[in-house]
This record gives sequence, C-alpha cells and structure tokens, in this order.
Amino acid sequence: MNKAIILFSFILSWHFLSAQTGDNQIQLNDILKRTYAPKSVGEMRSLPDGEHYTMLGAGGKAILKYAYKTGKITDTLFHVDKVRETRLEKVEGYTVSSTGLHILVWTDVEFIYRHSWKANIYDYDVRRNFLKPLSDTPGKLQIPLFSPDGRMCAFVRDNNIWLKKFDYDTESQVTKDGEQGKILNGVTDWVYEEEFATTSLMTWSTDSKFLAFVKSDESKVPVYRFQLFDGSLYPDFYEYKYPKPGENNSVVGAYVYNVDTKDTKKMNIPMDADGYIPEIRFTENVDQLAIMTLNRNQNRFDMYYANPKSTVARLILHDENKYYIDPDWIRAICFSKDHFLYVSENDGFAHIYLYTVNGIQERQVTVGNWDVTALYGFNPETKTVYYQSAEENPLRRSVYKTDAKGVKTKLSVNEGTNSATFSGNYQYFVNYFSNTTTPTIITVHDEKGKQLLTLNDNSALQNVLKTLQYPKKEFFTFANSSGDVLNGWMMKPVDFNAARKYPVLMVQYSGPNSQTVLDRYEMDWTAYLANTGYIVAAVDGRGTGARGEAFRKCTYMQLGIFESDDQIAGAKYLGSFDYVDKNKIAIWGWSYGGYNTLMAMSRGNGIFKAGVAIAPVTDWRFYDSVYTERFMRTPQQNEKGYNLSSALNLAAGLQGRLLLVHGSSDDNVHFQNTMYYIQALEKAGKMFDTQIYPNKNHSILGFEARMHLYSGIIDFLNRN
Repeated sequence: MNKAIILFSFILSWHFLSAQTGDNQIQLNDILKRTYAPKSVGEMRSLPDGEHYTMLGAGGKAILKYAYKTGKITDTLFHVDKVRETRLEKVEGYTVSSTGLHILVWTDVEFIYRHSWKANIYDYDVRRNFLKPLSDTPGKLQIPLFSPDGRMCAFVRDNNIWLKKFDYDTESQVTKDGEQGKILNGVTDWVYEEEFATTSLMTWSTDSKFLAFVKSDESKVPVYRFQLFDGSLYPDFYEYKYPKPGENNSVVGAYVYNVDTKDTKKMNIPMDADGYIPEIRFTENVDQLAIMTLNRNQNRFDMYYANPKSTVARLILHDENKYYIDPDWIRAICFSKDHFLYVSENDGFAHIYLYTVNGIQERQVTVGNWDVTALYGFNPETKTVYYQSAEENPLRRSVYKTDAKGVKTKLSVNEGTNSATFSGNYQYFVNYFSNTTTPTIITVHDEKGKQLLTLNDNSALQNVLKTLQYPKKEFFTFANSSGDVLNGWMMKPVDFNAARKYPVLMVQYSGPNSQTVLDRYEMDWTAYLANTGYIVAAVDGRGTGARGEAFRKCTYMQLGIFESDDQIAGAKYLGSFDYVDKNKIAIWGWSYGGYNTLMAMSRGNGIFKAGVAIAPVTDWRFYDSVYTERFMRTPQQNEKGYNLSSALNLAAGLQGRLLLVHGSSDDNVHFQNTMYYIQALEKAGKMFDTQIYPNKNHSILGFEARMHLYSGIIDFLNRN
C-alpha cells in the first residue's frame, strides 16, 4: 500500500462553481488544469563525471546534457530527427551507458502493474549515429541494465533474461525457465513491486564479468481474479498472483551468471524458506555480492556477501527489531570501496551508521531524538554523509551533511520541506523547497551549500497566488486522551467569520509512517471545499512518521485502533471551538485512510455525522501478505489482532452517513473489501451510499470518472 498521501485533481459541474464569486477566487476548473500546481524541471540524471547531468527535452525528441555549475546545455546526446536507420517521433525514457558510447531509448511503454512496464527498446550507437532495436526478436522488453563497462546490456523478455553484446552485435539467452505465473527471472512479482518498491532484482559486478539476479517461483501463490466490464455479453476476467496474509508467497533465490563460462550458480544463502530478498547489489569488490534478506515476519534483516564463484556466503550485517524492519532503509544502503552506510532504529530513532566494508561498525553518524528521513549518499574521499532529517520539527525537512569528524552542516536554507538529489561526485546538489505558502523552488548548490543558480522559482505561480483568495493552512497541536501531543492543520474559508458555526471535514491517511500534516505547498480539492463554507482539517495520529520509533510503531499488531482513536480525539478537539458545529463533522480517506474512516465512524460514538471511504481495506485478511504481515504478522500468529482491527467486525457499530467508493478493477485493495463490507452493513440494517467505478483501479483515474467522483462526494457532504 502506498503510504504517501494521494493527491487529487478534479472538476465539478458548474452549479458548484457558482459558490465562488469573483475572478480572484480559486476555481475548480483551474485546479483541474493544474493552474495552481508548481512546475517541475523534469528528471535530472547525473553523469559519471559528476559535473553534468542529462534530461529528456524537446518534447521527448532529445536527450540533452547540462552543466551543474551553469545550468546550460553543453551537448545534445541524442535527437530523434538526426539519427540514422530508425526514426521515432519521440521517446518516453532512456538510459546512458557509463562510457556514453551507447544509449538505450524506449517507446510505447505498456504498464504491467503500478510501476513495472515493458516497451519497445532501441540501442543508439553514438559513434555511428545509428539507432536500431535492442533485440533482433520483435516484442517489448523489460528492465534494461547496462554492464559497468558499457559493452553489454541485460534485459528481460517473457520472464527470461537475455544478454546483448554490443561489440559483436549478438544476444544470448541467460535463463530458459521463465514462465508467466510461475517463474520470474530478474523481474519482480506484484507484491515485491508494491511493497518493496522494486521492479528489478538484477545487478552487475563492477568488472562486468558476473550478472546476479533473483529468481522468483510464484507457482504456489494463489490467483486473484476480477471481472472486466468491457461491454461484452459475457465479460472476461483478469487474473494474477496475489498473496494474502498467511498464504504462500513466491519462493526466491539468488543466482549469478558467469559471462565468460555461461554458467549459472545459485548462491548458498542461509535464509528461511519463506523469507524475502528485497535487494541484491554487488559491492565494488567483485567477490562480494550483497544479498539482503528479511524473514517473513520482517523483524530480522541479514545482509550476506556471496562469492559468485564459490557460492559461499558470509553474514556481514544483522539487524533485529521487536516490531519490524523498514525495507526503505534496506534499499537505501550505500556502498563505497571501504565502507557502507545503513539506517537503523536500534536507539529508538532512525539514524545512520557507518560500517567498514566487512561489517564492523565504525561510528554512529547521526544522533538525537529525531529521525533521519532520507539517506542521500556518501562521499568516500571525504567520508562525508548526506541526508535529510526532521531534526528541527516533524512537520519540516532539511538537508544536512556530516563529515568524517562528525561536524554537521545544514545545507538547505529555507524553512519548510526540503529534499535533494546529488551529483555523482557529490560536488553539487539540486534542492527542492516548498512550504504551505511557497510553491516549489528548485535550485542548484555546490557541496558547501552555496546557491549557484535557480532552475525554477515558479514565479508565475507565485504572482497568481498573490492575487488569489484561497484558504491558508494553520498548524495546531493538541493532546489525545493518552497525553500524546498530536499535530494538525486546518483551513478556514477566506471569508471566515468567527461568529458563525462551520461544518468540518477531516482528511487523513493515517497509515504507518505516513504524514498528512507537513509544511509543504499543496493546492487540491480541499482548498476549494474550504471556500464553499467548510473548515477542512487534518490530524496525524499515532503511527505516523518522523516522531521516533515508539510513536511510529505503537500500532503494531492492532492496526486501526490508535489511528481511529486519534481522529476521534481530533474531532472532539475541533468541536470545542465556538466557530465549529460539533454536530456536523465528517471524515474522509482513501485506501488506508478509507479503512480508518470506517474504523473511526464505528468507534466514534456518533461524533462523525458523515464519512467518505474510498477504496478501503475492510479486513486485513484481504490485503497483501508483505504489507499486512509487516504490521500484523499472519492471521495464524495474531488472530486477536486481526479481529480487533477488522472494520467488518465493527460494521454494526457504524454511526453517521457513509459513502463507499471503489473501482471494480482495483488490483491493490480489492473490490472484495467493499462488497463484503456492504454485506455486513446490510446484515446490521445500516443504510449507506455507494459509488462504484467499473474497470477503474485503485486511483480511479480518468476525466469522466474523477468528475463524477468528486461531484458525488461534494453533493454527499452537502446533503449529510
């Protein structure tokens, strides 16, 4: 489940727009056109020299090379109109080899799940100015990966790995057992992609002699099916492998292919039969393939170094947690020739630790009662570590560096939310800054933090906002019944009158380690809603991020209890204001937020007059194994926790008017959740409203669907 907050744009019918008066009021059609959305500069990729970066430009026609120091174009690496042999209208993506002599570009991207894709991939030979398909066999390919020397490329076709050698213009098949729904080589299954955020488990040794990959056997993973309403008299079904809590997961193993001998060996890793391999990566030592493993409970992390020749593995790093290990920190591990960095929570907060390459802890890099929120990298020459943290305030983010002597330097300047991407040599970084009233400002800085240039200050949008009447976020804190101080924000109508009483909509996500209450720029449908006469508020309850492990993981083994308690406490706090109508408080949420909406309405003793639950989980037995078991373990291990956390079991206690929304083709939170919940409501004699979207997935995308969705939500709130 995506823990990030889902942002939405929408349009409503004109009678809703009439609630706004004057040209300087926010309008929903402008929100739909993203008039108030900050402009980005596109994806910037550092080249190996660290002094330059590349971007896709000219409407997808060219790959351009820029200098970090000046921000100016220094070269055009590729242009569709200037290549020989194959002509394309534009490209959708690219990757450049380490030598720059070959560039892969692709078109006609076809998404498989949320992130994974296959496409028509082409090889551009820079020296010959020659473009042709990467493979001689027609068909779309996946996860192209250059070898470090730039002379080869591995890719996947139909779950099998192939190898292209540019010097000889040949391709050979590395694996032959790949089969749909059974064996996956290099690519990942649905649950790995969704919950470990990876679509590729394939890595090259630094000398380009070995290609390592994970083989996944999903033969015993249960199949989930849903019907497709495509206008057919007898609609067909879509099916795929989806493991639910306590059911079979894919069985995984790590393998290494020797390019010279063409032999493939399985690495001898002492992991559990039902364990996970969320990441593999060669270190700079060709005899050290780092294989990261998690047990099924996800509370034990072991990193092994496997020798690709002997297959023998030795344990390098072990981390155990009484709750669970966050897999984000496994993917964030940084290797250099002599060291690696790992983020652990063993002192109660997320902090960075520096180890020798052989696993000896050298020092704790960051210390304090605050969380590191991103690890950006490590400069081995200066032993400087770069990271983002919530040190100053959980609502804000800043970028820092810490040198070999432990001297810390704050690199970001502005107060709000800062994030960064660094050049390959760490001599430059691009800073992305925003706060509640400032759209994103993108700047380039040198290694000391000195600003060199501004790539985009969104000045045009800032000028629009200066003349616009829109609600501003006001941050607040209050204590729940347990004495925990919780953070929140509220938006009042621009014509707010303290003598009036306003209805309130509480918006939340509430999932583990998520945050809704942040000092960052957002302009979505809630701003419009506020100006139609609502107060919109958000509260981050227990379980949310950037406040230490105890706060973040207190929901372990019983999801939905503390989270709903804190939304209820937030409603009571808001209801204490003279300008709030405490009898007209509603709650809204999507995905985990939809689940928590149901929990809060069932446990809130009638404090919520209405609620909107979009694509909600209604019983954790119905969601995927990796996410659910991370926080709940299996139903066999934690039957009591599953029963307590089930919105289905609490349906009879639901109070307030409810709008249930779901897409029938949701491959993430299955439509099954809503259908079973409807059965429970019917059995309990509870009335409800529904909006079902045929063939729509978890995001319910599309102009007509979104127009209908939000029109219905606003109408429901106005009526209830």
